[in-house]
Amino acid sequence: MNPLPAAGSQTAPGWADKPARWNGKGQPRMGFFTDTSICIGCKACEVACKEWNQVPEDGLDFLAMSYDNTGALGASTWRHVAFIEQRSSEANGEPGIRWLMSSDVCKHCTSAACLEVCPTGALIRTEFGTVVVQEDVCNGCGYCVPACPFGVIDQRQGDGRVWKCTLCYDRLKGGLEPACAKACPTGSIQFGPLAELRERARRRVEELHRRGVPGACLYGDAPTATYSGLNSFYLLVDRPSVYGLPDEPFNPWLHMGGDYVRALVAALAAVALLVAVFLILGH
Repeated sequence: MNPLPAAGSQTAPGWADKPARWNGKGQPRMGFFTDTSICIGCKACEVACKEWNQVPEDGLDFLAMSYDNTGALGASTWRHVAFIEQRSSEANGEPGIRWLMSSDVCKHCTSAACLEVCPTGALIRTEFGTVVVQEDVCNGCGYCVPACPFGVIDQRQGDGRVWKCTLCYDRLKGGLEPACAKACPTGSIQFGPLAELRERARRRVEELHRRGVPGACLYGDAPTATYSGLNSFYLLVDRPSVYGLPDEPFNPWLHMGGDYVRALVAALAAVALLVAVFLILGH
């Protein structure tokens, strides 16, 4: 397997301002479109991710919550297939059950809070627009863990460093699709240039609406008032929180302009007060 980008690699400036291409060489942003409406919960993506990336085994403990054995994303679970069991009343009054399944992964955010808070430069932006951790640079400070609103990044026990999905950076360098997308038998996980995926996803939503699925919607395909767009976005048929996703993810880095202004005004006021005190004492 090819290594991650060299330690100390730098991302290009103005990334968030270039929605389609960014490096001047025509390289499109790459990502995932996950259509949860056709996920069958086989967990082939989880297995493929572990095998290709040599991720340590986990998820072997009985959680006593559902048929989902991994539970959540973590340092040793870079792909997680959620099982959501919903109970409802059918027309004849008998209780019914609907299963929702969704393969979750790092979102590789357009504006990534984890990357912004990293003090060592271990988290970087690749030429494909994805976010990866340079394991030889990470010092295990853990600042990125609470910065992620999706709970993706985690520190591995006995190691201390953080680990997460790389979107199979080594495979991308070799012209291959990520292992999880390759292994998905239903096409629920789709990989490609983001612009193409977004067009495909919108057509799929329209199709589901015509077929009587009014709740079908896209999550993370475009920026919102509180968060940037995602390089890994989803088609959902219920509220995001049902799938364990925040309904309104928030990135403080996108809203710090006002904080800087207030801090500057407060600093100038303090200086003015100090000068006034010295002038009074001088007289």
